[in-house]
Amino acid sequence: MLQPSRSLTTHKKEPADIMTYEAVITYEEAVQRIQSMGLLPLAPLFAEYPSLSSLTPKENWHKDDEFDPWLWRSRLAEEGIAAYGKFVKKKALLVSSEYFPWVHRLLADSRTIKEQYEAGLLSREAFKLHALVAEQEGIDGRALRSQAGFGAKEDKKTFDRGLLDLQGCAAIVISGTKEKEGLAEGKVAWNSSAYETADHWMQRHGIKPFEGSIEEARELLTAQLQQHASPAALSSISKALGIRGI
Repeated sequence: MLQPSRSLTTHKKEPADIMTYEAVITYEEAVQRIQSMGLLPLAPLFAEYPSLSSLTPKENWHKDDEFDPWLWRSRLAEEGIAAYGKFVKKKALLVSSEYFPWVHRLLADSRTIKEQYEAGLLSREAFKLHALVAEQEGIDGRALRSQAGFGAKEDKKTFDRGLLDLQGCAAIVISGTKEKEGLAEGKVAWNSSAYETADHWMQRHGIKPFEGSIEEARELLTAQLQQHASPAALSSISKALGIRGI
């Protein structure tokens, strides 16, 4: 099959200190880019820093073929290439398997989910959702919402808020997507996100948790990011992840 054109212009002319990035056309190129950069938001998130949407041709999105970046995000998570979730600013972010242990160390609380809930750091809804995900790793989002008792239309915001809280502290990740079952012939429906605890996702893909201190995780992450991010981008990323002194 012929590949789409690489005529995409990802950046206009910018000052010399702003890094430029080559367009991404294929899934294999996306894998290489994430592995080299470590962090890649789905949509623009950090100052002077690319996103999957900015690196890929707009016409390739939502085509439901091998060049569709919308499908890549789930495949990247399913194959253990990158952790995927709304980890910062309630926005979707892909984090390479190499970087995720450091990011997880920075975002996760050292206390158990129950201890966090009892300390008032997690809502009752988030606590309930985490328990269901831990019991049924990889649970379909539709099933999770139903089992948690948030099936009513008016409960969707509460459900979404609980999921965001859990992703924001890296307690859970989006581990892929699942097709809706039981549809009549000819009927279609959007695939639903599948959720998994971060610990289980790492264990399943042979990714070891970072055992060092938060400060050590900051230093290692910063040293890697400096190779691929401008000063402004590094500052933006650092602020989002709570890395001080940059």
